[in-house]
Order: sequence, then C-alpha cells, then structure tokens
Amino acid sequence: MGRTIPNRQLNVGFSARGTTAQTLDRALNVARKVPEITIFFWIAKLLSTALGESTSDYLVYQINPYLAVVLGGIGLAIALILQFRVRRYIAWVYWLAVVMVAIFGTMAADVVHIVLLSPLLGPTVAYLVSTIFFAACLVVIFAIWYLTEKTLSIHSINTPRREVFYWATVMATFALGTAAGDMTAYTLRLGFFTSGLLFTALFALPALAYGLLRLNALVAFWLAYIVTRPLGASFADWMGKPKSVHGLNFGDGLVSLVLTILIVGVVGYLTLTRKDVQADRSHSHS
Repeated sequence: MGRTIPNRQLNVGFSARGTTAQTLDRALNVARKVPEITIFFWIAKLLSTALGESTSDYLVYQINPYLAVVLGGIGLAIALILQFRVRRYIAWVYWLAVVMVAIFGTMAADVVHIVLLSPLLGPTVAYLVSTIFFAACLVVIFAIWYLTEKTLSIHSINTPRREVFYWATVMATFALGTAAGDMTAYTLRLGFFTSGLLFTALFALPALAYGLLRLNALVAFWLAYIVTRPLGASFADWMGKPKSVHGLNFGDGLVSLVLTILIVGVVGYLTLTRKDVQADRSHSHS
C-alpha cells in the first residue's frame, strides 16, 4: 500500500487548491466584458435598437448614403477596438459599441436589401429573403461558437475569442432584427405600430416560457435579445416616419436626439451605481 498522507497535509493541499480557484474566479470576474442582465440592460438595449434605426435613417437621407455607411463603419471599428482593449466591463464603452453596432447593422441590412436583393427580387420579396439570410448567418455563428467553446453563456465572456463570438452574434442579431422589422412592416403590410405590438408580444414570450414552462435561461435570453432589435426599430420608425407611411412624423433627427439623451442618462446612471456589473459567480455554473 502507498504511504498514508496526514490529514494536516490533505487540508493544506485542499486549502491551497481552494485559494487558487478563488483567485482564478476573481480574475475571471474582473475580466468579464459584458453587463449583468437586469431591467436596466433591457431598457438600454431597446433604446439602442431604436436609436440605431433612427440615426441610420437620418444619416443616410441627410448626407451621401455611401459616406454615411463609411462613417458608420469607422465609428463601429473605433468602438469595438475600444471595447476589446479595456480589461473589464465599462458601461459607456460597452454601450457605445452596442449603439454603433445598431447604427452600422441597420445600414448593412439596408444595403443588402436595397443594393443586392431588391433589383433581383423586388422590394417586397427582398425583405423576406434578407430575413432568412441573416437568420441563417446567426445560426451558423451560434453553431461555431458552441462547437468551439462548448457554451453560449454571456457569463463566460472572459476570453478574447469568446468576445469575438459575442460581438459577431450581436451584429448578426441587429441585421436580422432590421430585416425582420422591415418584413413585417412592408412585406406583411402590418405597418410600424402594429409591428411594434407584434414584437412586444414576441419579446414577452421567452420570459413567460422561462417562468412558466422552465425554458432554458440561455435560450430565453437570446430569443428575447433578437426580438429587441425589430421591437425598438418598429417604434422608432413609427415615431419618426411621415404620416404617408402611417408614422407620427416627428422626424428621424428629433427621434434620434431624444433617444440619445435617454440612453446617455441610463448609461450614466449605470456608470455611477454599477448596478449592471456582474456579481461574483464563483459558485455558479450558469
């Protein structure tokens, strides 16, 4: 038989391992680059989606559309570089990246529809095709992310590679949401307000399924996350677009300005209170 190890040495060994694990957990907690999912997260997310829609439309129609796309791409690149360079979650850095994804994602979806698909398929069918295309892109990203990392949890965004997958997913959801919102408004002829009501109901469904039917939390989160894009965009279009297309005619510029003020206020509050900083999950498997 092997030599018996005294209990004292065993205790020391387990204690050392425990200390190492706690240190690693603390390091990963600091390294997490995304916010905790609270009511403030969903408020900021909905504001950012609406802001992306109104700002994109305003820029495209007020200046040269190609220049607008280039400026949107540059703004997105700067925001993502800043987000990747910081070592922990910082509210204004993260939400700046989300807003720029919203603006450029809207432009990208519009370019695919207007420049590539509409001349071939017609504007009505093109919305349906672009929605299917971006949905397929999102499924591929999710599949590669899971096969590579064995998780899709936002509580595991603590390595550069996972952060790349996360932001690729975010961009795909924005492009998909833009196409889906346009499809319901134009192809299905629901209009902006009715589309907004439809996506409000779809946004609530994952939460209800999670609470009542025990739907997987991760699935519920990503389903709700995808729907926030067309939900925010539909109401932004309803407020900003002219009455000839069943809007309230406040103008995209004014809607964009008001939404900017609101999201700055929310992000400022989160920066001061740190209510969206992820708690220590050293004993959690989520």
